[in-house]
Amino acid sequence: MASSIRPARVPRLSLVLIACALLLVVACGAPQAATLSMPLRVDYDLLDTVPAVPIDYESQVRPILESRCVVCHGCYDAPCQLKLSAFEGIARGGSKEVVYDGGRITAADPTRLFIDALTTAEWRGKGFHPVLAEGVTGVTDTYGHLNGSVLYRMLRLKQLHPQPLTGRLPPGVDVALDRKASCPTLAEFDDYARKHPDQGMPFALPNLDAQQYQTLVYWLAQGAPRQAPSAVDPAATEQIASWEQFLNGQSLKERLVARYVYEHLFLADLHFEGQGPRSFFQLLRSKTPPGQPIVPIATRRPYGDPGGLFFYRLRPQQGSVVAKNHLPYELSPARLQWLRELFFTSDYAVNALPSYAPEVAANPFRAFAALPVRSRYRFLLEDARFYIEGFIKGPVCRGQVALNVIEDRFWIMFFDPDSPLASNSDYIDQLAEYLAQPTEMEDNFRLISSYGHYLKLENRYLEARRKAARLAFPQPLDRALGLIWNGGGTNPNAALTVYRHYDSASVDYGLVGEPSQTAWFLDYPLLERIHYLLVAGFDVYGNVGHQLNTRRHMDVLRMEAEDNFLAYLPAKVRKPIHDSWYKGIRSGDGADIAPWWMNVEFVTGYQTATPQQELYDHVAARLGPLSKPSIPRPCAGQDCDSEAHQAGVVRADQAIDKLSRMHGKIVEFLPDVAFVRVELGGAPEADLAYTLLSDKTYDNVSSMFSEQKPGDRRDASGDRQTVLPWLEGSYPEFFFVVPLADVESFVARYDGIQNRNDYERFTARFGIRRTNPAFWKTADWFNAQALREQPVRAGILDLNRYQNR
Repeated sequence: MASSIRPARVPRLSLVLIACALLLVVACGAPQAATLSMPLRVDYDLLDTVPAVPIDYESQVRPILESRCVVCHGCYDAPCQLKLSAFEGIARGGSKEVVYDGGRITAADPTRLFIDALTTAEWRGKGFHPVLAEGVTGVTDTYGHLNGSVLYRMLRLKQLHPQPLTGRLPPGVDVALDRKASCPTLAEFDDYARKHPDQGMPFALPNLDAQQYQTLVYWLAQGAPRQAPSAVDPAATEQIASWEQFLNGQSLKERLVARYVYEHLFLADLHFEGQGPRSFFQLLRSKTPPGQPIVPIATRRPYGDPGGLFFYRLRPQQGSVVAKNHLPYELSPARLQWLRELFFTSDYAVNALPSYAPEVAANPFRAFAALPVRSRYRFLLEDARFYIEGFIKGPVCRGQVALNVIEDRFWIMFFDPDSPLASNSDYIDQLAEYLAQPTEMEDNFRLISSYGHYLKLENRYLEARRKAARLAFPQPLDRALGLIWNGGGTNPNAALTVYRHYDSASVDYGLVGEPSQTAWFLDYPLLERIHYLLVAGFDVYGNVGHQLNTRRHMDVLRMEAEDNFLAYLPAKVRKPIHDSWYKGIRSGDGADIAPWWMNVEFVTGYQTATPQQELYDHVAARLGPLSKPSIPRPCAGQDCDSEAHQAGVVRADQAIDKLSRMHGKIVEFLPDVAFVRVELGGAPEADLAYTLLSDKTYDNVSSMFSEQKPGDRRDASGDRQTVLPWLEGSYPEFFFVVPLADVESFVARYDGIQNRNDYERFTARFGIRRTNPAFWKTADWFNAQALREQPVRAGILDLNRYQNR
């Protein structure tokens, strides 16, 4: 496509001579402005073939961005806050301000896409710089659209300086999660390219293929056009109307229930029953009523003062579905009827609505005291995995705040809502004052004094709770087990397994893996407080005081949950088990919680010398099939039922399962999360996927101020590995691809790793390094496999933590 203002084209030989001359001038100290000449920045071979028909964003551009760019640029931790998961994020551009800053003195202004600003001009006012051609004089044609685009410059830089095709990346390419981002503006890009020629996009990963690169260049040359989004499915529109009607009732009771529902579902990716598996909606507060365009109310927290009249609205999910923040929650006519029965059939009155003052709004036991406690607890239990995932996939998803205070793998069970203390309204209402949390202080520097204050409240609450418990205990083991919720025999949320992958985590249904070192028994007050501390009340843009107070109080909640589990064991074994959790640097942490109950017998009737294992066995028996996870293993193609395919599955399972018996120091050399593909030789869709999770033991997961590098606080002798026949985790750290014929060799060599050098040689044989030309093909297979396994729950995998091994 010709242009009247494009600079004259220079012959290729002349370009080379000009480039050499310019480099010589730069080396002799020429001004920075002379580093590159204009024509060298644009790929003329493609510029001359830009099609006249606009490139379609949804069908042509978005799939490339999702598979090659969103894998790193899709959440709060997107480098330079450049969110490529939505067109609006591309238009917004980048920022030099980081979201995850645990040391900032004052809170940062929130920059949530689709909430804190709605137009490009508003984002410019918040300091975001463009990555598309914008505001450059004379940008009226294809050349100007490319020359003025930082996004194009990044893609072009990678094309001009491709990375190695074998081995590890050069030492100068930093792929650490906390690496410092440069975030160059258009004016700074020439200097950036000169200093970092090997840091084009995709960063530290193989180049786009020729067709992908061409499509993106054409789209950018056309001015990054975007066609109007498709309309919402009429069936979904009908369901939206039903839910908005329910949530915008006018009575005090309806308004209080709606507020409770919103404060728990504000992060949810809502999926309507009967809709396509990739159709999601979000619940938000809007200044406008149903039927009008949504104008979101931007408060830091969901319980922030809306400042006047507002309406609850459902908006189509904006942008790509990213695994690390994907929290699906199903809505249906049956769910709506259930909520009506749950909150509106009981005889209770709501005489006034709660304040939005932090000391009230941050304490759900005060704000929602009028709602029946049992109804609130049932609401949470029905989707307990969703609420536990909230503190893993919500804004607190980086380990420094919540995840560094939990073990690598542990089990969670719940007290039955009909048990005496789990949801006793009078009892909990009387103790609401003691259930306050430091989130009510918001951004505050009172670290030591505030921790002591809330710890005193916690101990007063626990003292009252355990005194009440002594009236109902001791009980024989069989009767005490009846106080554990069994999900009604059908709800898989009755038991959960949490896997921590150093600074990320994931959650599964059931009791997965070997018996866990620790376990949590949660009741209503604990489950509710975890949500309001780490999800509803956590501000990722908050200052150091807010973040550290949140972290320390999560220690308290974790200890309470673990102590609930300990209380079920005979008194004589509690202290040894407790001390095994709190040894080394952690010694003394457990003493923060009043230990008077340690010698009080609550449950009797144990028959073995290993009561912890005995308790696990009894809980598993009570849960029945719910104790075992069930994720379908997909298979596509005509050969899935063949004898050869079934034999291949058995062979692979038997071989890979041996890795679950790896224990001790060997595990410390392995990735926290590794994905394995076993190729069966037929259709790619019929290949098998496994996840290898390293369960590392830590002496001080709860010790914030003594936190060091992982290797400095490790007791590797207790390390284990969990093997799962499905994909688990949002952040794979390494891929392995193994032909079925080599699966036994793969396992033998994996099991034979003795040191880091052994592991390096192993990855060279079976691993897919960042430089491997097959990297993207492999990543695409795992993303597709995740969707095949769990069509609604899956999202785009994140590669920010992929290792340079």
